[in-house]
Amino acid sequence: MPEWLDIGIFGATVFFMLVGLFGLLVPFFPGIELIWVTALLYGLVNKFGTLGGWMFALITLLGLFALVVDNILMVVLARHEGAAWKSLLMGFLGGLVGILIFPPWGGMIGAPLAVYLFEYLRFKDWKKAWAALRGLALGWLASLVVRFMLAAAMVGLWLVWAFNS
Repeated sequence: MPEWLDIGIFGATVFFMLVGLFGLLVPFFPGIELIWVTALLYGLVNKFGTLGGWMFALITLLGLFALVVDNILMVVLARHEGAAWKSLLMGFLGGLVGILIFPPWGGMIGAPLAVYLFEYLRFKDWKKAWAALRGLALGWLASLVVRFMLAAAMVGLWLVWAFNS
């Protein structure tokens, strides 16, 4: 492959990796998926190799974990603050309905609103409902930080691959 093409492929890969990484700061932007697809395309164009295969496998595992970590952290912290499983399920359904009514932001309104309302109906205490909502929000924030770090690790693994093959 000509050097100018190698440089172009490398530059395009860096660009899309960074868009994926910083796109995570925008709700509902598929940053993890973009990083993974970019690594896949890079591997297909450059014929993976042994190191590339291992790096891509690790990138895939990190990406899969990053896709579920937000749900795990939101549930754990909301449960820690007293939210019931039923309220969390209703929050999930509220998020789905919100996305259908007002895409893509409706889910960000529907999910927490449903959790708050169901916790309020459960306890008839706005402070307990607010605590559950706060736990959900802290879980979302924690997941944002963790997903960003996992995405940065995915990009780092690709850089190891790119500079050593």
